[in-house]
Amino acid sequence: MTDFTPRPDDHFTFGLWTFGNPGRDPFGEAVRPAPTLDSIERWLGVLAEAGAYGVNLHDNDLVPFGAASAERDRIVARFRRALETSGLRVPMATTNLFSHPVFKDGAFTSADARVRAFALDKCMRGIELGVELGAEVYVFWGGREGAEVNAAKDPRDGIARYRQCIDYLCAFCRDRGYDLRFALEAKPNEPRGDIFLPTTGAMLAFIETLADPAMVGVNPEVAHEQMAGLDTSHAVAQALDAGKLFHIDLNGQKPGRFDQDLRFGSEDIKGAFFLVKLLEDARWQGMRHFDAHAYRTEDERGVRDFAVGCMRTYNILRHKARRFAEDAEIQQLLAELAPAEPALEEAMQAYSSASAERLGAVACALDVDAIGARGLGYERLDQLVMELLMGVR
Repeated sequence: MTDFTPRPDDHFTFGLWTFGNPGRDPFGEAVRPAPTLDSIERWLGVLAEAGAYGVNLHDNDLVPFGAASAERDRIVARFRRALETSGLRVPMATTNLFSHPVFKDGAFTSADARVRAFALDKCMRGIELGVELGAEVYVFWGGREGAEVNAAKDPRDGIARYRQCIDYLCAFCRDRGYDLRFALEAKPNEPRGDIFLPTTGAMLAFIETLADPAMVGVNPEVAHEQMAGLDTSHAVAQALDAGKLFHIDLNGQKPGRFDQDLRFGSEDIKGAFFLVKLLEDARWQGMRHFDAHAYRTEDERGVRDFAVGCMRTYNILRHKARRFAEDAEIQQLLAELAPAEPALEEAMQAYSSASAERLGAVACALDVDAIGARGLGYERLDQLVMELLMGVR
């Protein structure tokens, strides 16, 4: 029987905010204890025992907002000792620019220069914390960077301010010699009515306007793309094609709902399969990060079950991706969909007047009516994938 047990070399990571989520929602109080340094230390051991590679964090997941320098240093030193004991690493860090009321109308995109200055300083301190803990990627999620009232701000100004802040922080890292890559995370809405740069595609276009685009990539999230009605694997494929997939957030999501951050693969199993298949086929070397949390019904044992479930589901789908590649019937259908046309392939490699003439000669000889009448067998192909996923192939 195949072993789906998670191991550190699977590179699975969780956020301090995921296993520390107390289960509070807009209509109900917390059902689990709020995280403390003691509970964080305990959870590092639990995750290490379960086979995780590391943990990621916002600055204030570890160090309380407004903590004095001495308190900050004491907390970080204790956390580093716990990391050493557990063997876990911190591959990614980020800054909380959404919880405090000062950010109620944005951080980087606020019209108030005082807010933007505070956000930049908070990010620089957060970057220093991330570097101290060994992070190689720094994520920016603009949860408050948007609007409910369009009359209040010109979106061009918001985007320009966002660019100015990212450029500033890139320069800060270069000046300090920090070997960090930035990853921008898109979301269409929530908590704002509308968020600027709402999809991964929008972020990829924005990156090309930066002063140092090579330093900046994206952090697509399954739920965020699905909230916009998009196929996550398509967004991730675009990021891979651009060489910009610096990080990824894996979770589950019911279509058309608020951001649920459900256990990975728990809802759209076929979508989860094709995302895993894409990452594995691409041999992507990054972390498989689970930005999700356990159901509000769960106690601490249930939270562990949630974490193990995320990792096991990924490994099961990784195994299914290998079975897909080995399935003779599926592969025969795929081969039939791409008949060999070496003359056309060669002519389309690069334009020249000669290649255009060759292409035209071949194209004119095609029986387009016969090609148009040809069935492609997608019903059969999709059913074979479903049977593979349901375990009968």
